[in-house]
Amino acid sequence: MCGRITQYLSSDVYASYFEPDLSVLAAQGGAPNWNVAPGTRPLLMHRFAGDTLEIERVRWGYRPSWAADKGLPVAINARIEKAATGAFFRPLWRSGRAIVPANGWYEWTGEPRHKQPWYIHLKSGAPMFLAAITNHRPGKEEHEGTGFVLVTAAADGGMVDIHDRRPVVLAPEDAALWMDNSLPSEQAEHLARALSLAPEAFAWHPVGKEVNKVGNNHPGLIDAIDA
Repeated sequence: MCGRITQYLSSDVYASYFEPDLSVLAAQGGAPNWNVAPGTRPLLMHRFAGDTLEIERVRWGYRPSWAADKGLPVAINARIEKAATGAFFRPLWRSGRAIVPANGWYEWTGEPRHKQPWYIHLKSGAPMFLAAITNHRPGKEEHEGTGFVLVTAAADGGMVDIHDRRPVVLAPEDAALWMDNSLPSEQAEHLARALSLAPEAFAWHPVGKEVNKVGNNHPGLIDAIDA
């Protein structure tokens, strides 16, 4: 599960982690955000124009029209076990692979009404690149279900103590390959499964419950507290 992220660097900084000769068309503006929630429009990186890396603000959340007609909820995550083959996500997996740059994400442990938030980030302090799939296309009119979802996998190692699911996080070179939508679906699935960063790359710590309120947004939200 991944229902809240941080994204507090500029699009230019996130783009700088990719090959320097890659043409970049980056969205400008927008304030740093330490509490990005579904339904908002964080930065999304894609290469739908071939060798050009585009960074746009796209809604976090997706639902095809047939699912809306059936009353199915808006999705914010896609399980890797079903995303490549299930009817809900298969078209996005085949030709809509993208990346959400982030600095970390939050998870919650404990009982309802007493849940403890945790912040998870790379030990190196570098940004992370989350595998996503989307039906957004530049220049095309958006409809109610247009947006992206994050691809998740089963947690392992010590991360399973925080949550049994985690986003698929890729190194920059693998994130660039993930965004190459000429890559066959089967190879993309292998990439996401085999090259997702291991638990040893991450660190996590408890944070204050102020993050529970989406409207709160400041750097102190990611500060460690005593559990």
